[in-house]
Amino acid sequence: MKVLVVGSGGREHAIVTSVAKSSRVDKIYCAPGNAGIAALAECVPIGAMEFDKLVAFAKEKEIDFTIIGMDDPLVGGIVDVFEEEGLKVFGPRKNAAILEGSKAFSKDLMKKYNIPTAGYETFDDPKEALAYLETAKMPIVLKADGLALGKGVLICNTLEEAKAGVKEIMEDKKFGSAGNHMVVEEFMTGREVSVLSFVDGKTIQIMSSAQDHKRAKDGDQGLNTGGMGNFSPSPFYTEEVDAFCKKYI
Repeated sequence: MKVLVVGSGGREHAIVTSVAKSSRVDKIYCAPGNAGIAALAECVPIGAMEFDKLVAFAKEKEIDFTIIGMDDPLVGGIVDVFEEEGLKVFGPRKNAAILEGSKAFSKDLMKKYNIPTAGYETFDDPKEALAYLETAKMPIVLKADGLALGKGVLICNTLEEAKAGVKEIMEDKKFGSAGNHMVVEEFMTGREVSVLSFVDGKTIQIMSSAQDHKRAKDGDQGLNTGGMGNFSPSPFYTEEVDAFCKKYI
């Protein structure tokens, strides 16, 4: 098999490393890849958002299977584009990738289906957000709605910080168009554990748990970093938590 992996980060490096272990794989390409990936795969200078070029490359090289690692092309609908061209591709289609692409959408989905989630309100007008904050309990969490590479989250301890955060996200557009809409969320304390699953609408295959080093600075006093690495499995993902996730999430 010839396999193409789309992306350029640590996630894609891990995918390429695993794919390389398969006896069925003869050749791996990665677009655009990185220096570490280059030790295992042939890196090709095509950006993850250059869908037409990626499709043309997959056809030219007769790629048997493409794996999409990055969020941006998934949210942009790359899987739909590949499928329309008759190419085998792994990843959620655009209408499912919106779970990652819009925090407001995913929060509304959780509310609709009674999946436990922190209390929240969504806003597309900064004035309305500021008015809401006047009555809200501190600390509070502000989240840019769209993709912000893990960085579009502000934890505000005071009303002044929260007001400054609204300006930063919605008016100054620190996170670009991701801040056109904003989620204001209840602040919760505890351990962050991520548990991802492969699903096809009927089957669920749960991966190993992982825990991020989320915030910069000693004592978690800094901003969210977008990932300084993580460890897996997490000791906090107990059998009890696992049973809860399977039943309610």
